[in-house]
Amino acid sequence: PSTEALLVQEKTSTIKPPQSRKKEDFSFGKILGEGSFSTVVKILEKNHIRKENKAHYVIREKDILSSIDHPFFVKLFFTFQDSHKLYFALSYAKNGELLRYIRKIGSFDETCTKFYTAEIVCALEYLHAMGIIHRDLKPENILLSEDMHIQITDFGTAKQLSADSVQTRANSFVGTAQYVSPELLTEKSACKSSDLWALGCIIYQLVAGLPPFRAGNEYLIFQKIIKLEYEFPEKFFPKAKDLVQRLLSLDPRKRLGCEEMGGFNPLKGHMFFETISWENLPVQTPPKLTPYLPAMAEDDEDYYGNYEDLLSQFSSLQVVPSSSSQIVPLRSCSNIEQYVHDLDSNSFELDLQFSSEEKRLLLQKQTSGNPWHQFVENNLIYKMGPVDKRKGLFARRRQLLLTEGPHLYYVDPVNKILKGEIPWSPELRPEAKNFKTFFVHTPNRTYYLMDPSGNADKWCKKIQEVWGTVYH
Repeated sequence: PSTEALLVQEKTSTIKPPQSRKKEDFSFGKILGEGSFSTVVKILEKNHIRKENKAHYVIREKDILSSIDHPFFVKLFFTFQDSHKLYFALSYAKNGELLRYIRKIGSFDETCTKFYTAEIVCALEYLHAMGIIHRDLKPENILLSEDMHIQITDFGTAKQLSADSVQTRANSFVGTAQYVSPELLTEKSACKSSDLWALGCIIYQLVAGLPPFRAGNEYLIFQKIIKLEYEFPEKFFPKAKDLVQRLLSLDPRKRLGCEEMGGFNPLKGHMFFETISWENLPVQTPPKLTPYLPAMAEDDEDYYGNYEDLLSQFSSLQVVPSSSSQIVPLRSCSNIEQYVHDLDSNSFELDLQFSSEEKRLLLQKQTSGNPWHQFVENNLIYKMGPVDKRKGLFARRRQLLLTEGPHLYYVDPVNKILKGEIPWSPELRPEAKNFKTFFVHTPNRTYYLMDPSGNADKWCKKIQEVWGTVYH
């Protein structure tokens, strides 16, 4: 790779002046990541830099990092080089990207959102006072230190303003689609206020679990941005909503925190921050990361639509409710229907005490009569049913399919598309929160699911049963 991040340890305790350090002075450990991930030493291939004409980005990052001295930014200790590579020795943000935690827990509660937003505001206040625009502020570029304070990184596309410059022209696109400001799209220019737009997007994502401007491709995202086309989900914190609205203004001169609006004091004085002690943020103990899980709409049928209607055009293999509620009549000479417990026309569960021959017959019936079979790679379905799968404050109806393997597939029933799988591992753990809501914990993410029929405990018991057959 052209860029690597490595843990290193200096071989001697003797302090050397920066210009005398060389590769041989260090013991190199494991690769921590690739790309723009700040670690102890970031290694850049000179040939790649020349080939991609990125020398100015590297020089810019070095110069800006050298000038920054603030607890909420990664620290550049020194740089050195050999004939093939450049080496940046940086502070090590042990807990990685903020994005990882958003994905893990879905959305932050109000206390966590407030604390981490306040740290980002402090960092931007310092950066803008230095005449620096980050231009690519996003959760991937906000790292977390060992004590869970922020460490902003990746200044390759940042801009150092001259003393009399307010706005800087961007000859090429910089930034990330979902966080890019409208003025960069319409006027090809970025300013300090462009970072405040990104701040608004990040606050929205911390609360809602997803960024405000989402679409199938970058062009459609850009169209939404320039039209200010976004919505707040229900249960969004009211004070945070007001703050986001004041940051996501199409006019950069009207964003809270910009110089035209009085600078950072009015931003820090917003009601969302009324409990924040700004002076000692760097030494405060960060709050424990806690998910925000408000109750969803009471009337699931009205809120999500009728599930039977969604299936009406599903396939030629229709799921037709009957008095017995069985999906497919089982006419085998073997009494395999004893293993099938139908909850409704779209939900059933199998007892797992069948023989190999009975399994073959069950799979045969599933293949010929179950419209969900096409999504499960010819695996026998142990349990299936509709669930509402939450991501932050957003929920989507999915058909959940627990199969041999084991696998937990989830399918979009409207568009008939397999959307993904919940990854299995020895660490997977189901947890029922109430009659409807249950979690599936995995090492990198917790999946929040709701069974509209109120049988969350049955899902957890069956998942645990299948887990036990594989890992015990």
